[in-house]
Amino acid sequence: MNKDCRVKCLALTLLMIGQCALGLPTHDSVPGGIALVPLTTDRNVMFDGRLVMVTESKGGYVAVVGIPLSRSPGSFHLDTAEGKVHFKVKEKQYEEQRLTIQNKRKVNPYAQDMERITRERAEMDAAFNHFSPVNRADTDFDLPTAGIVSSPFGLRRVLNDQPRSPHSGLDIAAPEGTPIHSPARGRIVATGDYFFNGNTVLVDHGQGLITMYCHMSSISVEVGQAVDKGQYLGDVGKTGRVTGAHLHWGVSLNNARVNPDLFLNQENTP
Repeated sequence: MNKDCRVKCLALTLLMIGQCALGLPTHDSVPGGIALVPLTTDRNVMFDGRLVMVTESKGGYVAVVGIPLSRSPGSFHLDTAEGKVHFKVKEKQYEEQRLTIQNKRKVNPYAQDMERITRERAEMDAAFNHFSPVNRADTDFDLPTAGIVSSPFGLRRVLNDQPRSPHSGLDIAAPEGTPIHSPARGRIVATGDYFFNGNTVLVDHGQGLITMYCHMSSISVEVGQAVDKGQYLGDVGKTGRVTGAHLHWGVSLNNARVNPDLFLNQENTP
């Protein structure tokens, strides 16, 4: 066996061991997905100038890298203290979804709405950019509420016949008042009543992993509060830009919105 083959075999072995032993998210190296990249160091690991999550595995480390929905397929690299580590992003085509929003102001905001929208985006951006250097981020998620998935992640959205940003989360349709629980331990980094998202909670799970809960009817947590897995956050509602009662559940990793499904059913990860 030549040297290159041995290196590739070692990388694959580390990846499989890490996924099984540590309950890592599912590897799906596509726009809006997650790349699990084997490493020999956990120091100064960055992608696009941002720190990324790194977790220890037997004999090495694994970077858990969020890939932006806007990223084109191709070859990319992580910067580490020991040099560049390369990985590839594959192509993925997401389906189109057309929705009719009755409140047209939520599709085409008035001029007087823009100051509020800009302020709220800055608040959420600050939360998404937060990086807590915990030793081991909790990535073994449960669904945050009971219901039916009404809109999967990544859909190319057309609202009132106008193209808009892709769907950056998972929509779970449920009756108003259905409890919402934290899928993993973390700390509340933002709450608010936002123009598009309605009543919203953001939870920091460590190492750049942030989850978001939108359109809630009520919020039962405060900024700075630590939460355990399964802890009550509030209730499903229909605030903000909606067509009905549901939870929009978003997951951000190194400030890239990624598919929440990749954090579920980890016992089936190969």
